[in-house]
Amino acid sequence: MSKINQLIQNHCPAGVEYKKLEDVLTIKNGRDYKQFGDGDVPVYGSGGIMTYINTAVYDKPSVLIPRKGSLDKLYYVDTPFWNVDTIFYTDIDTSLVEPKYIYYYLEGQHLERLNKAGGVPSLTQAVLNKVQLPVPPLEVQREIVRILHIAYSGAASGAASGAASEKETV
Repeated sequence: MSKINQLIQNHCPAGVEYKKLEDVLTIKNGRDYKQFGDGDVPVYGSGGIMTYINTAVYDKPSVLIPRKGSLDKLYYVDTPFWNVDTIFYTDIDTSLVEPKYIYYYLEGQHLERLNKAGGVPSLTQAVLNKVQLPVPPLEVQREIVRILHIAYSGAASGAASGAASEKETV
């Protein structure tokens, strides 16, 4: 039995509870940044970092979710940042969920399928707030994040054999 299965069996024998995103985080809109000076705080749009300024809108771990354009490009940010109106940021209730767990879960959900626009792909807070996610105990979430971090790091660095063996025990 894998460590995750063991943790789930020990901590939630009746199964894992599902919650809506709105129950574990608050989605916030981005804003214009042009009134600020140059600096070292990254400004995110749906395509990634656009520039750097001297003011942060948020300084805690967050998952950035595109609102317009490249809906499949989520970002996990754990340093101060600013975001423009083409991407949402999330204020995450860390007593319920690990921010990186949210990131990995949403990455696998292909949010682009929730597109409601005919032209430029778009997501709304109303649609995102209703997305359901499994919310195991924090200890289980941390183990899932640890394993996925190893898997993604291994794939990125070319050490796929270590990541593959780790994945098999999940």
